[in-house]
Amino acid sequence: MSCTGCSVAIGEGTPTGCGSKGNCMTGGCNRLNTFDWLADLPVPLEQRFLIHEISFKNGLHKGFFKNINRLDLMTGDMVVVSTDNGNDVGKVSLSGELVKLQIKKRKMKITDDFLPILRLAIEKDLEKMQEVRSKEGAVMLRARVIARELQLEMKIGEVEFQADNRKATFYYTADDRVDFRELIKQFAQEFKVKIEMRQIGARQEAGKIGGIGSCGRELCCSTWLTDFKSVSTGAARYQNLSINQAKLSGQCGRLKCCLNYELDTYMDALKDFPEKADIIDTKAGRHYLVKTDIFKKLMVYEMHGTGKQFPLTPAKVTELLTQIKAGEVVESLDAFKVYQEVETEIEFDKVIGEITLQTIEKSEKKRTQKKRKNKNKGPKNQNTQNQNQQKAASKNPQQQNNPNPNNQNRNKNKRRNNRNNNNNNPKSE
Repeated sequence: MSCTGCSVAIGEGTPTGCGSKGNCMTGGCNRLNTFDWLADLPVPLEQRFLIHEISFKNGLHKGFFKNINRLDLMTGDMVVVSTDNGNDVGKVSLSGELVKLQIKKRKMKITDDFLPILRLAIEKDLEKMQEVRSKEGAVMLRARVIARELQLEMKIGEVEFQADNRKATFYYTADDRVDFRELIKQFAQEFKVKIEMRQIGARQEAGKIGGIGSCGRELCCSTWLTDFKSVSTGAARYQNLSINQAKLSGQCGRLKCCLNYELDTYMDALKDFPEKADIIDTKAGRHYLVKTDIFKKLMVYEMHGTGKQFPLTPAKVTELLTQIKAGEVVESLDAFKVYQEVETEIEFDKVIGEITLQTIEKSEKKRTQKKRKNKNKGPKNQNTQNQNQQKAASKNPQQQNNPNPNNQNRNKNKRRNNRNNNNNNPKSE
């Protein structure tokens, strides 16, 4: 989508803090975007599903509301809904049959009581909402200062004002239980609204703030992930990843949720690999498992003290273990070794210590000397010759009048020859 139609943009131009210049992968700057692919389906007004999904504050949170007045609503319409403490303004994110799937996903029932949608939002409602939302940043900073003065071990990550400016919700994270009774009193005196404190987890906080992950994409928790499952370091071990907390941790400070995405695939592939196969004893010596390649289905063993490696398939390792358990003596792993193509190494010359700064300077001097010689052979050398001739002519003006004095002698010789020829020839009478 373009920046002019972005929901985060204030006025015209690029939205504040947008680094993608309007080319978002999710189709906008909203959190937890949903695509209503049945929005253009023509359904009579009497047969439409009356419950709609409403998104608040660019997807910060969503809720289900009932269209009791049977308004002709479409996805993207701004509406005024009724809440427990006044009215709020939200955006219709889903409508129709897709809402039933979302209700089922949240383990709710269609027969539950839902708050009503009052009317379509007018320009006055939107202006008031923008006015209220514009002060949320300053309120959050002031709230952090008050919490620090009260020495409370908590972090306020997000503040949301209701569109009618009657209620403010403060989202915070804390490791332990926090007694914020005094904090609520000071917040109410400072901000003159009803205060609600809502505790969230570290992953939920990262989803509300948003950002770009190490993969270069928007955070999963801010675009589509809502069900946060526990992630352990065992998921990294099964995938043969190095246990590096800096690389395995996300922006929330916890292990990345994406470690669980391919875990089931790795677990299915590891079923073909035998267990308790770290050591294999043969007559040649003891071999240790040094590498397991899940995709190539290879188990690489290294003989102790020699460094010689033996790549084996899981089936061969299982066969070896059964033979050893039966009491048979295995000579070596050469008979079970899988043939691998030897990769040709790129050859290079070791010139460490042979090249010094002096040799480099000498080679540069030779190059400059060659360049100078080539320049002297060019047209500049001809110009210098002409200049030398002019200087010599200025010193000898006779030579300048007759640049080649030998020409006079040549003419004299020609005249003499002509006279002799005339004398030898008889005159005709």
